Order: sequence, then structure tokens, then C-alpha cells
Amino acid sequence: MNLSDSRTASQPPRRISAMEAVLAHLRDAIERGEYAIGDKLPSEAELCRTLEISRPVLREALRALQTMGLTVSKTGKGTFVVANAVEDPTFGDYAASDLLEVRRHVEIPVAGYAARRRTPENLDHLAHLLDRMERETDTTAWVAMDTLFHLAVAEAAQNPVFRRVIEEIRDALARQSAFLNELGGRREQSNREHRAIVEALIDGSEHDAVEAMSHHLDRVETTLTDIVRSPNTGTDTPTEGESQA
Repeated sequence: MNLSDSRTASQPPRRISAMEAVLAHLRDAIERGEYAIGDKLPSEAELCRTLEISRPVLREALRALQTMGLTVSKTGKGTFVVANAVEDPTFGDYAASDLLEVRRHVEIPVAGYAARRRTPENLDHLAHLLDRMERETDTTAWVAMDTLFHLAVAEAAQNPVFRRVIEEIRDALARQSAFLNELGGRREQSNREHRAIVEALIDGSEHDAVEAMSHHLDRVETTLTDIVRSPNTGTDTPTEGESQA
């Protein structure tokens, strides 16, 4: 079975990666009961041979399964199924629902404060960071800058406590960002949302900044919900290693 070619029927314009196809296959097998709770998944070598994929692609898919709460990996023993349905993905130490709740209560008002209090230096830093993000093609580098962007907005609010809160969840934000980019094709959309936030800060509009950050977090939640609700299925997409369009 070769899973390096597959296409999402619901989103024809976006070609999914080999990792997404492998993840969809394994998730479907778990949800259908082919692998029951407590079962050990086949070895990496066996899965690579059966699915005709490379080990790095498989390991990305296995990490995503664990983030979704479907499996756990035990060093030296393998990967085991612990649930047969995705409920609330976990990013580092925090569940997705908890992370989003805190982000709404912190980052939305922070954006408003930042619009009122930002300095020219804050705006220059944000604009430079956004320009780099819009040019960046490497997902890992983009994710790192994504967390820096949210830290920079917090800094612009001129309250060190806000920055400390974002620092506390920084690792979770990075894991969530990578997850959404790998499975939700979020990068270009995020860039547009970040651009709207920066433009509101430049204009000094508290209302627009709050609205832009609210929209950004709404889209994060929608993408997460879509991933949890509906696994990718289909055929005929990119070869292994090809990035999302």
C-alpha cells in the first residue's frame, strides 16, 4: 500500500503531505478498531515497508497520533493505542482547549493594550518579524518566528506580566503551531491574520487590534476542530516530502 499519494476531497486546492496521508491511514485504522486500545502498533520498520514511506515521515505521523491522544510511545517497547477517538489534542503540558481558553483571555486584551501603548521600536520589530515570516519557507523556522510574534505583541503592551504568561505557554504555542501547519495548512492564512494585527497596532486602533486577534484565535480553533472531527482521506497527492500548497 503506497500512501505517498493522496488528496483531501474536501479541500481540492490544498495538496496534503505524505505525513498527512500516513496519519490519516493510521488514525482511521485505530478509529475503526483495526488496532484496539492496548494494542501495540507494528514496528517502524514494518510500517515503513508496508506503507512504502521513509522513517522520518512515519515518525512525524506517530508524533501527531500521540498529540491527538490516540497513542503513547514507550521507549524501547513501541507505540501503543490508548484511545479510539480524538477528543482534545495535547501540546506539551497543556490540552488544546485549556490553551485556547487562556489565549482568548490574555492575548485578545493584550492586543488592545498593545495598540494603545506600542512604541516605534515595537512596531519596527513586529514589521521586520512579519516580513521574515512571509518570506520563510521552512516550517520549523516559521514556527519559531510565530511564537516570537506573539511574544512581541505582548511586549508592545508594556506590561511584563503579559510577556511572562506568553513565555510560560511558549513551548505549547510552538507545538500547536507546528501541528496546525502540518495538518491544517495554516501558514499563509496565519501570515494574513498576523498582518491584520500589525496593521491595527500601526493604526493605534484598540478595536481593530482586538478584532484581529479574536479572528486569529477563531481560525486556530476552527482548524483544530476540523482536524479533530475529520481525518484526511483520499488519493492522488504529492510525493513524499512535498510541502503543502
